[in-house]
Amino acid sequence: MHSPTPTPSHPLVSRRTAVQAGTLGLMGLGMDQVASLQAAPSTTKPLPAFRRCIYIFLSGGLAQQDSFDLKPDAPVSIRGEFRPIATRTPGIDICEHLPRLAQRSHLWSVCRSMTHSTNGHTLGHYFMLTGRSEKNLGFRGDRQPRSSDYPSILSTAGYAIRNHPQVPRQNDKLPPAAVVPETLIHWSGGTIPGQFGGQMSYRHDPWFIEASPYHNIQRGAFPEYNFPNLGLPFREEDRVFRAPNLTLPHSLTSARFTRRLDVLRSIERQQKHLDQAVTARSFGRLREGAISLLNDPKVRHAFDVTNEKDTEQIRYGRNSYGWSLLMARRLIEAGVPLVQVNLGNNETWDTHGDAFPRFKEKLFPPTDRGLSALLDDLHERGLLESTLIVMAGEFGRTPKLETNRHYKLPGRDHWGAV
Repeated sequence: MHSPTPTPSHPLVSRRTAVQAGTLGLMGLGMDQVASLQAAPSTTKPLPAFRRCIYIFLSGGLAQQDSFDLKPDAPVSIRGEFRPIATRTPGIDICEHLPRLAQRSHLWSVCRSMTHSTNGHTLGHYFMLTGRSEKNLGFRGDRQPRSSDYPSILSTAGYAIRNHPQVPRQNDKLPPAAVVPETLIHWSGGTIPGQFGGQMSYRHDPWFIEASPYHNIQRGAFPEYNFPNLGLPFREEDRVFRAPNLTLPHSLTSARFTRRLDVLRSIERQQKHLDQAVTARSFGRLREGAISLLNDPKVRHAFDVTNEKDTEQIRYGRNSYGWSLLMARRLIEAGVPLVQVNLGNNETWDTHGDAFPRFKEKLFPPTDRGLSALLDDLHERGLLESTLIVMAGEFGRTPKLETNRHYKLPGRDHWGAV
């Protein structure tokens, strides 16, 4: 027999406090001191409950020490070419090529405690897209999604949102989770596992809004910031950002469309036996979602990003990163509470070589502009306090620079430790 679990010698604390304690421990504070701080009268407002989430995913793995965690005092072989600049927050410096985000440091934080056990792209994606820290039984890592895979974070959270009676929905006809602007694909043509419903079935896949067709040669934010994979030739006109066109036929007005729906629903009420079929109910949910998309001006407006007025396009950037982030903002405003934005595909951020010119010229400018515009808009609309924005890749990159045989200039290797 097992002996009873002993009573802890320190007060029980919340998960949030335990996470905070991990940080405070670096400053010499233990759990007893944390408990004392917790018991002391608070002078700050309680943290609001997050009602929405935008998950910005950087496929390939952003180099943390060349972006948000520079090491200017390290040896040349580690510190890299970029210089840190001061942000609005005292004591926090970031890369000189992220000036807009530096001015908005009061709106974001850097998390330095994330880690996992793999240096591989496919498994790293899998961990970061499913929220798991281990493989499921039968996982092969061969870039072939399977029904035995763990479900994605969006699938799991989307199910909870759809089925939880105490979670209010702004628009319950819309899917609870969406991915823009494309499915994550490996350069070999395989599809990255971990993005789908997996063990929960395809019925719980997030809503994939395919506005940016995959191209195995190009990387980055097109049209002006894309670049070739491993120096292969490509044409800029091969990639076009084309959001779904949710318009009614010219001969069908909104009023006529609504009347037709009323007739359709009247007929369906007489077909009660169909309601017993799971497939019919599933189809009904999909149909209602499609109807809502066609009949909801907010949703139609959410997709029409390439025709946005000039001032907005300049703020976000006239490229796939800017358009995707603008679409994400509009989707959460329309009532989709979970949106994943894939900034790049084909392992765009996998900078084994030519890292510094690619960051400076291709990757940081559209990211800095688009993300800053998103933060500004959510802040000004009063949505930022209730919207969690997370930006991450499948792993960080090694401290030491290396020169890969495929490139002329140095970069960094994979590192799941950060």
